Amino acid sequence: MAHPYWPLFDLRVRTPQLELRGVDEELTLALAELAAEGIHDPETMPFAMPWTDVAPPQLQRQALQHYWRGRGEWTPEKWHLALAVLRDGELVGVQGVRADNFAVLRWVETGSWVGRAFQRQGIGKEMRAAVLHLAFAGLGAQVAYSGAWHDNQASLAVSRALGYEENGDNIEMRRDQPDRMVKFKLARHVWETRRRDDVVIEHLAPCLELFGIAS
Repeated sequence: MAHPYWPLFDLRVRTPQLELRGVDEELTLALAELAAEGIHDPETMPFAMPWTDVAPPQLQRQALQHYWRGRGEWTPEKWHLALAVLRDGELVGVQGVRADNFAVLRWVETGSWVGRAFQRQGIGKEMRAAVLHLAFAGLGAQVAYSGAWHDNQASLAVSRALGYEENGDNIEMRRDQPDRMVKFKLARHVWETRRRDDVVIEHLAPCLELFGIAS
């Protein structure tokens, strides 16, 4: 069933391993439940905002509010797309991509998480590759940014494997303490040298207006 008023629900990005889907209400609930099952060792914090430090059921409630807020505050000038990630039909995580004034600036920034039960299986790299294909091939981005704490080896490895270059660092708050966030940049011409031919984007055309670009 198509969603003419919110076509992002129909958006799909497929690779041989994964399917990324626009997060509808059913997937919103499922992602909140998956997050509550655990994303990381409680002794560390991989996120800039420590949202996983909240105990259930508040964690699930705040997760729901996050996805609702992303839809409710969406404008072509400032958007944050959440894509549920499924492997063989099973929900494994979420891949996000955001931008400000994309029609003019043509940059995106990505962020993601994978449930603990599905980590160390190459999913993080594959879903990032999929969303980069959406950004560069689908939307015409010129640069993609990402970042990770200096000790988040999994995220750092994904960025480096996909051709990102280090782009400086910042000292930011991490659980109320200062720590170093490493920044990464992937330019379009670098991505083009690694471009894959096995990623398929479906139902993008009806969404382009929401991203602030013409069909």
